[in-house]
Amino acid sequence: MAGVVTFLAVWEIGARISGSILIFPGPVPVIRQFIALVPTERFFRALGGSLLRVLLGILFSVPLGLAVGILAGLDKRIHAFLSPFFAVIAATPVMSVILIAFLVFGSERTPVFTAFLMVFPVMAANTIAGVRAVDPKLKELFALYRISREATVRRLYIPAIMPFILGGMRSSLSLCWKVVVASEVLVQPLLALGTGMQRAKAQLETPELFAWTLAAVIAAALTEWAASLLLGRKR
Repeated sequence: MAGVVTFLAVWEIGARISGSILIFPGPVPVIRQFIALVPTERFFRALGGSLLRVLLGILFSVPLGLAVGILAGLDKRIHAFLSPFFAVIAATPVMSVILIAFLVFGSERTPVFTAFLMVFPVMAANTIAGVRAVDPKLKELFALYRISREATVRRLYIPAIMPFILGGMRSSLSLCWKVVVASEVLVQPLLALGTGMQRAKAQLETPELFAWTLAAVIAAALTEWAASLLLGRKR
């Protein structure tokens, strides 16, 4: 609570220093605008569109990241083959990816593709780290008893890398929201939180811009909380 109060106080001080609601509104007008925005149909439709894109990005990137991560962790040749791809993705600005994807996929599919491209390497890297962290003595034990590779992956590697997977999924969900909303601001699909931000900015409705941003932050926090509960129960 002390942190929240301090944050709001600093926000209010910054708003008073700016002296203009068009430049930097304080928490009161933003919260008032947020309360007015939430019950509207356009808000729920925009929230649903953004949430669907986030879920699709996670749905495509997480399983593929796990599969590729396990293979790359077990086989150094596969890891060496994929290393240039991971390096290029890490070095490419997100905005460049969004603009290039927009030319290929259009406004509706660009946020999903960009989220996939950003989240997939994170999940793969976490999985590779988990595979490499498996106790070598356990590997030798499984090899000694000639346990099949499939059974070794299922009984040794999957349980050992589970903490890495859970951590990667939490990080991926947060990253996915950021990338999806950033893509929506640039390409402006029909129903999206980012589109609401861009339109509010174009109309100089700064409190509404902050309200859309607050909505995106709350939506990301709630989905992360729900994912933590779900993943915590499955551990």
